[in-house]
Order: sequence, then structure tokens, then C-alpha cells
Amino acid sequence: MVLARVSGVPRQLGQVPQEATRLFVSAGGNDALRSEGVLGEAARSVGEALARLSDLVERFREDYRAMLEAVLARGLPTALCTIYDPRFPDALRQRLAITGLALFNDMILREAFRHGLPVIDLRLVCSEAADFANPIEPSVRGGRKIAAAITRLAVEHNFQQRRATIYTEGA
Repeated sequence: MVLARVSGVPRQLGQVPQEATRLFVSAGGNDALRSEGVLGEAARSVGEALARLSDLVERFREDYRAMLEAVLARGLPTALCTIYDPRFPDALRQRLAITGLALFNDMILREAFRHGLPVIDLRLVCSEAADFANPIEPSVRGGRKIAAAITRLAVEHNFQQRRATIYTEGA
């Protein structure tokens, strides 16, 4: 199975309907998932482990920036989404995943701030176990909460102001 990644978003832009009025970008989760193996690697020091994580995040930053430039070139009001926290049953894997994802989410937030884009923080939207169908995908309930957050942002946000605003819920 091939997972869609940030680098594939520019190709997907060709499928955006001409009548689209806004773009909502939720990308990066599969990039992070593909990098999860580093969390189980041995390291001689905390510094060595952090250096490995830093390398992964730097590659992600480069890919995310290139993707975002392609998205913004469309000239449509754009909003970004963070990567939601997974729901792994193993407590250690869960803690490590959340810690690692914080680095990826930091890059997404930095890009949003750099461009004055609103963000839906999916970590806060899908915050309960019932929001997930499995450890890495939202359930119908989670999907409804995401749709409500998108609707709220679309209705409330003034895209003309180019102001980074964090949206967390639909209500």
C-alpha cells in the first residue's frame, strides 16, 4: 500500500474543481507515520536521538514548504490542519508518537504563522478515543467533528486579514 504524502499534494491540486472557493490542507500524517521507525532505534545519547529526529523534521519542513507554495500559488484562501494524535493501545508507543508528532506539528504551525493562515488543530478536535475508528484514522464521530471545525472556520474566518488563527472545535 502506498500512503499519500505531502510531496503528492501538488499533483492532487489538478483535481480541485474550478469552482472551489477555499482550500483546506490536511497533510503530513503519513509522512510522520513513515518516519515512526526512528522512535524504536537505539541511540548512544539523547543528542544522537534528537539529531535523527531533527533530520526527519527538516526533510518534512522542506517538503511541506514546497507543497504549501504550490497550494498558495492557486490563489485561493487556504487553511491548514495539524496532524491529530493517534490512539495506539501500547502506552509507550502512544507517548513516543505524540512527542514525535509535536515536532511535525510545530513545522505546520510555523508555516501557518509565516503565511498568516488559519489552522484547525486536529489534536484538539479529535481528542477522545471515540473520535477514532482505529489508532490512526478518525471515526464517523471524529469526521463529523472535523467537518464542523472546517465549517466554523469557513464561516467565521476573515481570509482577507492574513491572520493565523487556531480553530479547535466546530461549536
